[in-house]
Amino acid sequence: MRTAILTPSYVGDFDRCKLMCETVDRFFTGDWHHYILVERNDIALFSQLAGPRRTILGEDALFPAWLRSYPDPLARGRRRIWLSPFSRPLRGWHAQQLRLLAMARHVDADAFLTIDSDSLVVRPYDPASLWTDGDLRFYRVDNAATTAASGHLAWIAHAGNLLGLPRRPDPAHDYVSTFLPWRVDTTRALLDHIEKTTGKSWLRAVTSSRDISECMIYGRYVDEVLDGAGHRRTDKSLAHVLWTREAFPETAEGLADFTRGIAGHHVGICIQSFVDHPIEDVRRLAATFYEDDGAQGRAAVS
Repeated sequence: MRTAILTPSYVGDFDRCKLMCETVDRFFTGDWHHYILVERNDIALFSQLAGPRRTILGEDALFPAWLRSYPDPLARGRRRIWLSPFSRPLRGWHAQQLRLLAMARHVDADAFLTIDSDSLVVRPYDPASLWTDGDLRFYRVDNAATTAASGHLAWIAHAGNLLGLPRRPDPAHDYVSTFLPWRVDTTRALLDHIEKTTGKSWLRAVTSSRDISECMIYGRYVDEVLDGAGHRRTDKSLAHVLWTREAFPETAEGLADFTRGIAGHHVGICIQSFVDHPIEDVRRLAATFYEDDGAQGRAAVS
């Protein structure tokens, strides 16, 4: 099965993205191609990461002319904003999600595997193992959105508006993680469904609110429109994620403590870039997995 690995990134995450690419190349096997999705101003910088199995793709190839990025006047040009005649100004994290959705109509593959640029692959893995008897792995934590971090319920409500579903389902499941697989045919059908339901292009519909979560949109579509068809549910994420600064001290020792939580079903780890672990500490951590060639995780990923 052909897998397109998708990583949206930006200049501020370049060093982390470079390290992530090294771990992908080290540990991934099988039939895959890696796409790094960036805005047009970042193509030149990221082009040094391109190779036979890695393509740098600018968002101009994915977005229509009416959605473009500009320097943020409120940040003295240090950040970008995305402007369109159909939405409020969008931030980089919105644009990154839109790139992922847009790829469904630009790539010929069987599955997407989204990997954030602040992630590391830590054990050998063939993405073909995402499939079981024609069904793709599907991450869901039952009724967890109501107790998750702020924003989840707003993301669920916007997904409901896009899909013609209740704004607040009961139960409200959580689909948010990193290292997330999507079926490409399902993602294409999802975009078609949004356009049929809203009467707008999927991009205009999705950007009608800034409460965007691509994970919630895909998850609710699979669960509530498809009734899970073509997917096999699991509550075991492929990534061990450090979501907040408060969870562990922002030291090498704190990073080591976090890493001890890696379980048998984890393919990688994600250390959110806003958590202030220096890239040097993260690189040293990656080297520990190189030293034993992933022996921490040679056990089968379940």
